[in-house]
Amino acid sequence: MDLDRPALTSAITKLAREAGDKILAIYEQDFDVKIKSDSSPVTEADTAAEKIILAGLKKIAPDIPVLAEESNAAGNIVDLSGGIFWLVDPLDGTKEFVHKRGEFTVNIALIEQGAPTLGVIHVPVKNTTYFAQGPGKVWRQDGDGTPFPIETRIAPDHGLTVVASRSHRTPETDDYIKKFKVAELISAGSSLKLCLLAEGKADLYPRFGRTMEWDIGAGQAILEAAGGCVETLDGTPLRYGKDGHDNPFFIAKGRR
Repeated sequence: MDLDRPALTSAITKLAREAGDKILAIYEQDFDVKIKSDSSPVTEADTAAEKIILAGLKKIAPDIPVLAEESNAAGNIVDLSGGIFWLVDPLDGTKEFVHKRGEFTVNIALIEQGAPTLGVIHVPVKNTTYFAQGPGKVWRQDGDGTPFPIETRIAPDHGLTVVASRSHRTPETDDYIKKFKVAELISAGSSLKLCLLAEGKADLYPRFGRTMEWDIGAGQAILEAAGGCVETLDGTPLRYGKDGHDNPFFIAKGRR
């Protein structure tokens, strides 16, 4: 499909910010928390943000199907056989949202033939947005400031900075980390971990725990555009459109 990627990225960035504004409005009030069938929490912010994103994507690219977390949980099955689709997590890090830790994000990615080729991650509390539209084309924007390019770093000789999940740390993760010379270990929520690698603030993110495709797609697009990678344990790139949409365990690296 012939796409105007700069225009598409700009439109998706604005849409993610609009959803983020809605999330913040709810975040600053009292809200109810429900538990889904997979035991994960969901709030009115998740559903309200997804509603905004789905409506926006229908206007921006009506011919591209959308796989979105809450719609999928509600049983809405999307035909992905065309090989191109949007992947949406309207509020990644719901546990961080519920506990008022601020480490939650809005995630929108474009998947083409199993690979994330465009991605936007918006951090509502910080009003910071990361966006990518292919190799070497990746930026961070703080508020309404001028976007600036980001890239991964070469791991320093004194040791790696490793990021791990704040809410889903496992013994397997700790065992893997022990294999490396580690200078600093950072706990963080949501797709922010992938953003830290993409902007050269961390080097390694091992994930030995359950994730879904919508948790990772936008972050992988951003990290790969910045020079990094997300690989399964056998060294192959993480891919999308899988049955059930569960990811295998993976390792995200600042440099390939």
